[in-house]
Amino acid sequence: MAKIAFKPGTMLNPVPAVMVSCGTGEEKNIITIAWTGIVNSEPPMTYISVRKERHSYRFIKAAGEFVINLVTEKLAFAADYCGVKSGRDIDKFEALKLTAAESKEVSCPSIAESPVNIECRVTEVKELGSHDMFLAEIVNVSVDEALMDETGRLCLEEAGLVAYNHGHYFALAKTPLGRFGFSVMKPKTRKRLNAQKKHNSIQKNRRKR
Repeated sequence: MAKIAFKPGTMLNPVPAVMVSCGTGEEKNIITIAWTGIVNSEPPMTYISVRKERHSYRFIKAAGEFVINLVTEKLAFAADYCGVKSGRDIDKFEALKLTAAESKEVSCPSIAESPVNIECRVTEVKELGSHDMFLAEIVNVSVDEALMDETGRLCLEEAGLVAYNHGHYFALAKTPLGRFGFSVMKPKTRKRLNAQKKHNSIQKNRRKR
């Protein structure tokens, strides 16, 4: 297969599209971030990279806290809006009719309409060039109880999450290609999981009636 060489660039795609809430009281804001991810398991740690000139930068730098709010298909318009509009000019919570909910472990608000709110406390700031990277420990995660099944499993595939891919927002497919370890899964394990999946589907349909 022939390849074309590109200059070094940000071509790792797709990436998360998340709305990061920050600040407190009247000085609160939402910024849409694509440069984010998990960097450690114990303790659970994440990062966001933000340009110094962004309005939210000073809130995050001063407070050392922020909340990553996952974006659904219903929130895609709001996510795009929060990425192109500046909080210097408008209250994004008010403009988009989003609810600034009280977070459990940090002082900045969470977005109630998001199904998953990841509260973060900054541990280190790295100046990288165009962006500063805020390394942070995840201190609390709040999840919409409607996404939990009867076994206590978090069904994120039901949330309608989106990803950002080379300038466009895409809905994530609900049909999985496989689960972790499926390439080496034993037949009896596959059979058991398929039976469990069928059972869960039946229970879900019953709840909808």
